[in-house]
Amino acid sequence: MLDKLTTRVQDALKFVAGKSTISEKNITDAVETIKTALLEADVNLRVVRRFVNSTIEEAQGAKVLRAVDPGQQFIKIVHDKLVSYLGDTKQDLQLGPPDTISVILMLGLQGSGKTTSSAKLALRLKKEKRRPMLVACDLVRPAAAEQLAVLAQEIDTPIHREDGAKDPIALFKNAYSWAQKNMIDTMIVDTAGRLQIDEPMMEELLRLKKIANPCECLLVADSMTGQSAVDIAKTFDEKIGLSGVILTKFDSDTRGGAALSLKTVTGKPLKFIGTGEKLDNFEVFHPERIASRILGMGDVVSLVEKAQEVMNKEEAFALQKKIEKENFTLEDYLTQLRAVKKMGSINSMLEMIPGMAGKVSEEDIEKAELKKHEVIISSMTPKERANFLIIGPSRRSRIAKGSGSSVAEVGRLIKKFEKMRSMMKKMSKLSRNPAAAQAMLANFGK
Repeated sequence: MLDKLTTRVQDALKFVAGKSTISEKNITDAVETIKTALLEADVNLRVVRRFVNSTIEEAQGAKVLRAVDPGQQFIKIVHDKLVSYLGDTKQDLQLGPPDTISVILMLGLQGSGKTTSSAKLALRLKKEKRRPMLVACDLVRPAAAEQLAVLAQEIDTPIHREDGAKDPIALFKNAYSWAQKNMIDTMIVDTAGRLQIDEPMMEELLRLKKIANPCECLLVADSMTGQSAVDIAKTFDEKIGLSGVILTKFDSDTRGGAALSLKTVTGKPLKFIGTGEKLDNFEVFHPERIASRILGMGDVVSLVEKAQEVMNKEEAFALQKKIEKENFTLEDYLTQLRAVKKMGSINSMLEMIPGMAGKVSEEDIEKAELKKHEVIISSMTPKERANFLIIGPSRRSRIAKGSGSSVAEVGRLIKKFEKMRSMMKKMSKLSRNPAAAQAMLANFGK
């Protein structure tokens, strides 16, 4: 996610980071590198100029140059600028109270991920205790309604579709009547798109908007198209009027030009990002968190939120007690491995840890062998998972055959687990001593 931009911006900050005093040349060199990074990221040229000029103006002020730690102050200036251009603060959906029906129009060109994003948004609203339904008003793209129906079934959400329908306005009216009778509080309307913007599409959307009176008009755009996504958003806003934008394929976007340009060019906030193919890979867009990731400062808040989704407080407390008493078993380890998988890819989690973005290669991640660990442990009996000490040579041989691995790999897993188990117990006791805990973590695996 934004890998190239993150790497280049971090290179720029090396000119000033850690310095007790910084010169105008340091600032100029750093800003010039950031300028190149933004241009390579396909950020709008006008946005780049404004970003660079305002950063230089603030950074070369006497207040910064005489500061105790001007390097850190410069980094804060860049961070605040990034936050500002990304949209300042997160923007919530403006939905009505649960006793009314809130309508959300999903707009966008074909191929942007509009239908999938509609289902992702419905799933998110369900988790927030709303009662959403999906409405298949895309009567242009073949199989659009069928796709939406499959997704609706997957997330167990009502859908209104009409085979052979020709008029999206009439279909919406029928869906609204059904929603009134069935205690629905949010209608997510998947509208028709085209391969490119044309007048018939805009006229249809305007008619639908007039009838639906939506509380949100969200454009779904492909972040990997860079400036094209921004231009499309600008046109949709001028023709239809937008309340916000959803950027899809954000996990694959190494540049970040669309995210950094949207708010400045269109004036409309980025509300959600699609971070993967799964229906729960859908996040609220937090400008300050993304800015921190770009600067390599991590995003611990998002990491904790992901962890809370897969483990409740009671489970966490029980696990802590097991660790303290050194009763942590291979069964517990297997549970944690599966929880980590639910949180997303290892790469995405490493991005959220300060200083880790871009530091761990795919090769290093493969060395962790988490998937292999899961297979090996799954090949063990419940007694073996409960007590790894009973796993002797014959058992190791059987486990290796059952998991498609070698006896040596089984042995390495057990050895690593034993070391991890001991370290976790010590870490729990050192929780009030961060420096000692950090030193122990640094030595783990050596």
